Amino acid sequence: MSKIAFLGMGLMGSRMASRLLEADFSVAVWNRTLSACEPLLQQGASVLDLEKIADYAVILICLADDYAVTETVEKIYPFLTTGQIIVDFSSLSVQQTKILAEKVAEKQCTWIDSPVSGGTQGAEQGSLVIFAGGNTDTIQQLQPIYQVLSQRVTIMGDVGAGQATKICNQLIVASSSAVIAEAVALAQKAGVNAELLAPALANGFADSKPFQILSPRMASQVFQPVQWKVQTLSKDLNNAVKLAEQFDLNIPVAERALQQLQQHQQHGYAEQDLATIIYQVTGQPEE
Repeated sequence: MSKIAFLGMGLMGSRMASRLLEADFSVAVWNRTLSACEPLLQQGASVLDLEKIADYAVILICLADDYAVTETVEKIYPFLTTGQIIVDFSSLSVQQTKILAEKVAEKQCTWIDSPVSGGTQGAEQGSLVIFAGGNTDTIQQLQPIYQVLSQRVTIMGDVGAGQATKICNQLIVASSSAVIAEAVALAQKAGVNAELLAPALANGFADSKPFQILSPRMASQVFQPVQWKVQTLSKDLNNAVKLAEQFDLNIPVAERALQQLQQHQQHGYAEQDLATIIYQVTGQPEE
């Protein structure tokens, strides 16, 4: 299991691949844009030839959405071989996860959905939390990889259960971001130094990791480096709303937060940090 194929060198994937290289795994990397692989190649990774994907017992995927993962699986599907394990760290819809798992099963491959939480900092530090869905024995086999990347792996159930858990996680994070923005804006209007909110509220009932990360950024309007992309949280929250619709479940807070995120994207902030949603409360900055 020391020889790994890793597809997707974005904000999270690149950091996770870097940790695996530091742990002396042999990692071959692929990204739609090859330039994104350069830092990993300098670190000792090799370039992955998709047509030789059968050479790797474990295939890791960390891509943007249903479309990106599906497109990539279509590329590697003809070259998959019996016994390979595909671990998807992406955040996908439950429905598409099950479709992809059934598809690769035709090649006698096992799909494990393993979405993560912890952001870029967690990816760098190996302190992510992972929600796994799929065959329990296979998940146990992956422990040497998981241990490098995460502080905890919880087996949530069958294929799709990991993604359902991540959707719940993102529902809380994305919806909270809208309320945090309102709190920061209200504090500023009331004459409070909003940059003190995070330390003042630390360890109280209103505290959370998103609050500690987002509120200082919102207060200072310093949004670099990007921790969470607006489009990523918008996509995840949309998955939550769609999943709730399947069960006729009313989730109005999430629906309202999704509207705000989508409006924010339309103003040109899709690739920007989630903390910029403060502008949905205070108004867009002048050009």
